[in-house]
Amino acid sequence: MKKVLFLMLSLVLFCSCNSCKNEKNDNGIIPDSMVVENMISTDKQAMYLINKDYRWYETMVLFNNYLDEENDGSIAEVVNIFQAIKDYDGKSFDTMVYKFQHFANGTCAVDSVAGFWIEDYPLVDSVKMIPFKQAFELTNQVNLPKPHSRHACLRNPIGPKECNPQWVFGNLESQIWIDAVDGTAKSSNPAFPEKK
Repeated sequence: MKKVLFLMLSLVLFCSCNSCKNEKNDNGIIPDSMVVENMISTDKQAMYLINKDYRWYETMVLFNNYLDEENDGSIAEVVNIFQAIKDYDGKSFDTMVYKFQHFANGTCAVDSVAGFWIEDYPLVDSVKMIPFKQAFELTNQVNLPKPHSRHACLRNPIGPKECNPQWVFGNLESQIWIDAVDGTAKSSNPAFPEKK
């Protein structure tokens, strides 16, 4: 039974990764294959085969260019992070963190490690979140300094104050936090009270 499940999981992962390949349309134009929401969806399907009671924690995006320079929103890499219980034999269990890493050339890698994901609440499907491209457009519309960074992350941070999931653009020194539910922008983590 485990061999059949492993074979099915391998097939789903192979198909989901191969679906990312760039193919020219009728006009000879290569479409944008790095659609973040599509990758989240295919990775969730793969996780469902591993354990239908998985948790989705983060989606990380690496841009081709820095946010404070010429950045058209093109993506070099997308990583999705999940956590699930791995059942070895019905008697032995481990908590595993799974990483699905998608590259612009259409390839992907899947890795797992025993452990727990911390600092985030799980992201839930029942919360309607704005798509990545819309969050990126909002970062260009707000009157906040653009971080010198190529990174963005969808997460729901743990802190003393409850908040919606956030699209975070930036690095340790500077960020733009876009509320993934209502689109409001901040320059600091909304899970922590504002400094006075």
